[in-house]
Amino acid sequence: MKKEKIYFAEKYYNIRKVILFVGIFVMVLLMVAFCMSMFSAGQMKEIISEDFNQQQLVLAKYAANRMENSLDFIKRELLLLNLSPSIQYLEKVSWASRMNTTLSAVKDDGVLEIKFIDHNGKTAYIVDKRGISHVVQGHFADTDYYKWAGLKKNENRIYVSEITKESRQYPEKLVMILATPTYEQSVDEAYPVATGNLSGVLIFMIDVTCLVEKAVKLIKSGKTGYAWVIDSKGVFLYHPQREFIGDNAFNARAMKKPKISFSQINMIQKEKMLEGKEGTGHYTSGWHRSVEIEMEKLIAYAPVYPRAYPQFFWSVAVVAPLSEIEESVHLVFIRQLYIQGSILLAIIFGSIYVINFEQRWSRTLEAEVMKKTDDLKNSLEELKKSEEQYKILVESADDLIFTVDEEAKFLSMNRCTADFFGERSDNLIGKTMSDLFSFQSAQLQMGFIKQVFDTERNVNIKYPVEVGNREYWFSSNLVPLKDEEGKVFAVLGLSRDITETKKLEEEQMYNTERLASLGTLSAGVAHELNNPIAVIVGFSELLLEKMESDSKSHEILKTIDRQALNCKKIVESILSYARRPETIEYSADVNENIEKVISVVENILVTKKITLKKHLTKDLPKVRGDSGYLQQVFMNFITNAFGAMKGGGILNISTNLNSSENKIEILFKDTGRGIKREYRNKIFDAFFTTKKVGEGTGLGLSVSYGIIKKYGGDIIFNTVAEEEDMASKGTTFTVSLPVVHPDSKQQTD
Repeated sequence: MKKEKIYFAEKYYNIRKVILFVGIFVMVLLMVAFCMSMFSAGQMKEIISEDFNQQQLVLAKYAANRMENSLDFIKRELLLLNLSPSIQYLEKVSWASRMNTTLSAVKDDGVLEIKFIDHNGKTAYIVDKRGISHVVQGHFADTDYYKWAGLKKNENRIYVSEITKESRQYPEKLVMILATPTYEQSVDEAYPVATGNLSGVLIFMIDVTCLVEKAVKLIKSGKTGYAWVIDSKGVFLYHPQREFIGDNAFNARAMKKPKISFSQINMIQKEKMLEGKEGTGHYTSGWHRSVEIEMEKLIAYAPVYPRAYPQFFWSVAVVAPLSEIEESVHLVFIRQLYIQGSILLAIIFGSIYVINFEQRWSRTLEAEVMKKTDDLKNSLEELKKSEEQYKILVESADDLIFTVDEEAKFLSMNRCTADFFGERSDNLIGKTMSDLFSFQSAQLQMGFIKQVFDTERNVNIKYPVEVGNREYWFSSNLVPLKDEEGKVFAVLGLSRDITETKKLEEEQMYNTERLASLGTLSAGVAHELNNPIAVIVGFSELLLEKMESDSKSHEILKTIDRQALNCKKIVESILSYARRPETIEYSADVNENIEKVISVVENILVTKKITLKKHLTKDLPKVRGDSGYLQQVFMNFITNAFGAMKGGGILNISTNLNSSENKIEILFKDTGRGIKREYRNKIFDAFFTTKKVGEGTGLGLSVSYGIIKKYGGDIIFNTVAEEEDMASKGTTFTVSLPVVHPDSKQQTD
């Protein structure tokens, strides 16, 4: 019995010992597990925080990249618009529509309006965000950007203004101005020769908050994280709390929560963000969205360095509360404690559960990363679409657009360039100028390219090229392309085929010289006729003195003398008409000038069997214009009427005052054959004529139209062709000119 007691006692003791050992072992395991869990929780917190911050850094870089692309796109659109002849020459018909086209492309990036100020600094031509164009007079020459644009050294450069909040036109908006000087460098059919003069300054007015908000507003880090942006001076360009926008970030936080120290975020801003660095960190804040309580936040920041504007930078930050990370870590920790408080067997299942939970957490994190990656991929796709749209714009251009390196090797080209050479662009990339042009043409263009690389400045030239034994004329603008270090790595070429324009210029020059020679010859002939006419008059007067006044011979000599004097008068009228006045007149008497022209042609009227009917209103006020030029216009209409009435007819010339429009109207009405329908839209085109070779140049109506338009007038016509109605055939040209008031001094251009 005693042995059994001893046995059971020993057995109980051993069991107790085992239980104690197991209990101690379990306690140790629990304590070790607790310590390890505490250590693991701390490490997990650091790892997850760092991983979370790295994700925030990816978002910050992405937002910075979007802002850089938007700013670069705005710069490209500004420079592209600045190359347009519609802007450089301020073409009245097309400047507004050209600005509207550009504004529609950039207004989503924050451009509020496009403005062009002329070279005098007194007139602004504006297209606002509604697409409405208007012209404003003012003193724009005092603005900083206008003074900057007037300096020759700033040609082809971009002015970037300070970001301001006080704007009368756009209150409560952060506004930045981009400006570039506009020179008359491009050419088109209306302006075949570029003067190179300063035309004015082209301005984009940008809503900075709109531009920035487009890139960062939709960014969401974790559950409640958001992004904000500051400029190089620490001013908020964007913040979810709208009252912060436009305020200094260092002061705005202190004003909102003066009892909290913001030394950590101030140091990050001052030593990191405002120095253009990227990185991650944490700081103490007094609020997050609508929750106002002191808390720790995680922050990731990246600089915005737009390649187009190296003189300034911004910085974008993505922030989220650290409590979101701690909540996740605490959840894991609590579950581990619950498992450790269970029985020993539960430790095994708990371990399995923890392992599974960690795996699920990893998968959750992986899924979150994948989601962020997909979002980033979608954003990159949108950026790619934007680039594709820009590529389509280049591809659809009618000009040759290409890039070449220093060896004149083609790096890229648009569809128009490839079509010009009759091959696919893939087959032309990598070829040099020498492969596509004749030797002389290639050497000429390679010289221009070398000049761009050496001077790092634009080159605008017109030159002939030869391709496949055929000669063309190009008008080219060669622009240097620079890398991040400011070194030219390629040349962008914009070339326009002006072969037909060049031919037209040469033909026009030939016809102008021929007309000038003909005018000189006519004046010389008229001058030489004066001498024999003077002899005839002299001898006829001498013979008249010797003849009896009632004789037949005296009557014949009297007729000879009278006709000789008529010839002399005609020659003097021609010479008077041919001479240009030494001084320019700014006003003219319409009736007086019509009488002078009629005196030149009145003898031709008889030979042409044309009856002249005049209805000139008396005491008409003077009109704006030069007498010599107006006589030239009147002579053109009268001679055209002669040509239309080959077998004779009636020419009506009348003048009257149009009081409602304050203009003088001059009518030239003939009973000729009229103008055919197919010619009516062409009669004012230069060198268009229906006359035979040698009978006309086709410049009369074109020159007349230009002269009248120059003085602010207009020319309209009504016509009935003889094949339409033989009874009422004929043409009426109506010339209207503005009245010059006696007390005003209007000056013609």
